[in-house]
Amino acid sequence: MEVKKVFVMGAGLMGSGIAQVAAQAGCRVDLCDVNQEALDRALNNISWSVGKLVEKGAVQESKEAVLDRIRPTLTVDAASEADMAIEAVFENLEVKREVFQRLDAVLPAHSLLATNTSAIPVTQLAAAVSSGRRPKVLGLHFFSPVPMMPAVEVVRAMTTDDQTFLAGRDFVLSLGKEPILVRKDVPGFLINRINFPATLEAMWLVEAGVATVEDVDKGLRLAAGRKMGIFETGDMVGLDVTHGALLAVFEETKDPRWYPPAILRRKVQLGHLGRKTGRGWYVYDDQGNRIGPADV
Repeated sequence: MEVKKVFVMGAGLMGSGIAQVAAQAGCRVDLCDVNQEALDRALNNISWSVGKLVEKGAVQESKEAVLDRIRPTLTVDAASEADMAIEAVFENLEVKREVFQRLDAVLPAHSLLATNTSAIPVTQLAAAVSSGRRPKVLGLHFFSPVPMMPAVEVVRAMTTDDQTFLAGRDFVLSLGKEPILVRKDVPGFLINRINFPATLEAMWLVEAGVATVEDVDKGLRLAAGRKMGIFETGDMVGLDVTHGALLAVFEETKDPRWYPPAILRRKVQLGHLGRKTGRGWYVYDDQGNRIGPADV
């Protein structure tokens, strides 16, 4: 199945990035959010990002040609023309289930329905839609920042049929990215199940006063070969997203090792969510430049 028209629900960091890479690959994209300010911000960010890629020669078309393929919208009605809808809203099961139900009601019968969740089992979302749609539900877990990260997890729910799973793989390839096939639907999927233990350990060590946020990140960059440290990455993704993903794995497994540490829970309660709020593990200025570490 060839995907020519894509509907993206959620104009945050992930949704706008998905819309951008789909448009760069030649797809017509409807980018939807319930907030006009979020849409305006997303389009500005996409314009800046595509412009930089054009300057570097990574995108061969003009910026205007790519942007012309993205249409902002405040309603899900445009999904009635989509070959694929991708949900990229807040990492909360009930919110995502509601979005899935709304999309299921307007999508054409042939359309695929994907979630960008980083941890919630895709089968739980498939259960929210009609039985006829369930075989066409899958996970497409992009990594942040979407335009730069070359891998996408393609997750098979219990209900996903072979054609949908392969179509998800082919769609990822059409974006110029590499599919990571996750053949069983476990909370956290593949990469996060490998990365989360290190993230948790880093937070516990900082919480215990063993090391600072800065030293943990410096050590991981210089000694472990990471391009970004755990806390730098956490601020970019959003502490609320990390918290929600960990909580989703905990709720599914009931294994206490996945429960979000107190240091993370407190920051989320205070609204210190990373770059998007100006304070997370680090402090940022109005332009998003890092000033220094935040008080833990």
